[in-house]
Amino acid sequence: MFLRAKVRKKDGKEHRYFSVVENRRVGPKQQKRMAQRTVLYLGEINDGQEAAWRKSLEVFDESCQRYSTLSLFPEDREIPAEASSSIQVKLSEMELRRPRMFGNCWLGCELWRQLGLQAFWEEKLSSQVQRETVPWEKVLRLLVVNRLIEPGSEFRLHRQWFDPTAMAELLETDFAVAEKDRLYRCLDRILEHKQALFVHLRQRWQDLFAAPFDVLLYDLTSTYIEGEGEQIPQARYGYSRDQRFDCKQVVIALVITPEGFPLAYEVMMTVLRLGLLRRWAG
Repeated sequence: MFLRAKVRKKDGKEHRYFSVVENRRVGPKQQKRMAQRTVLYLGEINDGQEAAWRKSLEVFDESCQRYSTLSLFPEDREIPAEASSSIQVKLSEMELRRPRMFGNCWLGCELWRQLGLQAFWEEKLSSQVQRETVPWEKVLRLLVVNRLIEPGSEFRLHRQWFDPTAMAELLETDFAVAEKDRLYRCLDRILEHKQALFVHLRQRWQDLFAAPFDVLLYDLTSTYIEGEGEQIPQARYGYSRDQRFDCKQVVIALVITPEGFPLAYEVMMTVLRLGLLRRWAG
């Protein structure tokens, strides 16, 4: 099968209409000729859709190490002898079961690997592997990929996000990696390695992108805390960018390069502005 385009002009503009067609031999045995049969009419499609269709009509034959096109044969007819590498599939009975997101999850895991974070955290957390059913590096990778694709809480990751993705296959584990208590405990495991992570990232940015560090940028943001936050010494009332003056908050400071590569962060106390606090309190 392959794509065939027909060009038509309408209102002075050229339009291309595509069909999926296949070549078939027809006629008596001694006088067979080649004819084209339309398998599927696609209509007018853009360049990206055209490329996607062309790719989907090709399969890679590992035995011959080359690409070949797919062919379809009617169910009520005998498969030609030349179609030796063939299988019978009833298209009417095919079902799509448990579809999962793969591409974006794979890309997140690949970025993790190329940044050297998989090897880095496997080494740092190796002493804790024997006591756990799931390596902490995989739990952390799951959290990071989730933040990259669809940021949310650990509970939302556990309850909704994990199952529709291919993270179980990519991490070579099961749902145990997404247990909510394990997700909650993960950041406590990595906190002691914060400075080592900063050094590692600086080296990777330099190796991969030749990033300069003669000029650095310093950015501040804040996040508020629901509840008393008694176990967070930096949490205080103060000016809130989120207009939540009723909640304690912390300030997060981030050091980055002009290109946006993060180098370090710190959690600090908020600046208490008494005038704003009195005005909010009435």
